Amino acid sequence: MFNIFKSIGRYTLLMQKVFSRPEKRRIYYTRIMAEMEALGLNSIGLTAIISVFIGAVVTLQMAITLESPFIPQYMIGYATREVMILEFSSTVVALILAGKVGSNIASEIGTMRITEQIDALEIMGINSASYLILPKIVATVFFFPFLAIFSMLVGIAGGYCIASVTGIMNPTEYIDGLMYCFYTDEISYALVKMAFFAFIVTSISSYCGYYAKGNSLEVGKASTQAVVSSSISIMICNLILTQLLRT
Repeated sequence: MFNIFKSIGRYTLLMQKVFSRPEKRRIYYTRIMAEMEALGLNSIGLTAIISVFIGAVVTLQMAITLESPFIPQYMIGYATREVMILEFSSTVVALILAGKVGSNIASEIGTMRITEQIDALEIMGINSASYLILPKIVATVFFFPFLAIFSMLVGIAGGYCIASVTGIMNPTEYIDGLMYCFYTDEISYALVKMAFFAFIVTSISSYCGYYAKGNSLEVGKASTQAVVSSSISIMICNLILTQLLRT
């Protein structure tokens, strides 16, 4: 229990250091653009592959399950839309990115720590926490919601494609289901969640890497800790945000 409170305290102090006033904003702008490419654009392919297959599987599962003549077929499209928007494209995609992006961040910063590159930045009078971590946080908080929107579109398209190819349902009714009881607030809810999740993944992974000690083996442990801690925090935050935003 003491270690938990100690970690929370160190994390809070690190975030206070991260969000201190930047020395040279032009340098930070360049780094933010580079992090958007490294952490955001490079995750598009993984997001697309997973989303299209999940959308197709959800459509198939719903079509197989909802065989009752009393349930209209357009409810399959409705269910696919709700699954993709409300949970998968925000929560599940965030968990996937915690494994890809989180481990990448933790290993990168952890390697800089054990090779004393962070100590060198501190000696030169540079706020190492802000210089290394702040651009990553800004880049992911800005870009991850776009990945969520992309995941929604690709997943829904995957459901439509499987409906058309297999003939398991009428594609026209699938589209009718997509438009049934649609509220834009659902998309806003998903984007707000994704922004929170982006901050959680980036900040926790940066924390794990920043305080890594020892050798390369410890960097691997820091990466594992980053993924586990980020995933647990995402699930807790998902529960809290759902209670606050959907009730």
